[in-house]
Amino acid sequence: MYPSRFGYESPRALDEAIELLTRGQGEAKILAGGQSLIPMLKLRFASPEMLVDINNLPGLSHLTVDPDGSLRVGALCRHSQLERAAALAGPFPTIAAAAPLVADPIVRNRGTLVGSICHADPQGDWAAVAIALGASVVAQGPSGRRRIPVADFVSGPFQNVLAYDEVAVEVVFPAAAGTAAGGYLKLERRVGDFATAGVAVGLERSGSVVTRAGMALTGVGGATIDASGAAQALVGGELTADRIARAAEGAAAAAKPRSDHRGSAAYKRHIVHTFVTRILTRVADDVERAA
Repeated sequence: MYPSRFGYESPRALDEAIELLTRGQGEAKILAGGQSLIPMLKLRFASPEMLVDINNLPGLSHLTVDPDGSLRVGALCRHSQLERAAALAGPFPTIAAAAPLVADPIVRNRGTLVGSICHADPQGDWAAVAIALGASVVAQGPSGRRRIPVADFVSGPFQNVLAYDEVAVEVVFPAAAGTAAGGYLKLERRVGDFATAGVAVGLERSGSVVTRAGMALTGVGGATIDASGAAQALVGGELTADRIARAAEGAAAAAKPRSDHRGSAAYKRHIVHTFVTRILTRVADDVERAA
């Protein structure tokens, strides 16, 4: 199927892109990597009157660690940049674990983290990682910039809280206050497939004691699920078998899967429980080896 007819603009400045979005009055769409938008256009799930291609905007391809240790990922930073950034494994292990699991190499070479989060696919990878790590989206519009926690940014399946005249210019991941730990696991039917179930865990430790814990689930509900409530079972103590079991049980309870061709709801909850247990056990083993 061919897309509906649309106009095309390729602005050279961010203010120009915002002006085009304002003029579009909600009927314009931003094109960055296009790995989600183009298929939707071809299937006519989306029929914007205009595409605003931001690939020629300067200053949006950054992958930068600030002096305070926070990580800023620009709107044009490709998945492959994150995959190749070996320096992220220490301070941001959850990001390092997720990057190679996003879709396939072709998609990773063009798609963007910011675009993935804005797309808000319930089976997408990056929104879960961002929620688990307490990340925020920085949006810029006619009135300036604002920062929106990703936990509040994704409002539903394929929905976010951006105003029609705003551009998501970057996602900011805060530095860990202590030692960072965590991981990302997902079940896919074949390489490059969407997640049947996925789990992102972000931890901060002081010695062997967990001081902060975030968790989010993908593929097991109508939107990315913030399961950080379940992760609170880990805070204030060591990663004992009992704490790990309680966190895994809480995460499985937070999941809202439906039975479909990928598996039954009970099976998907079991996968969530297994992945949480696997990630946390791996972290506990690392702590023990380092002691």
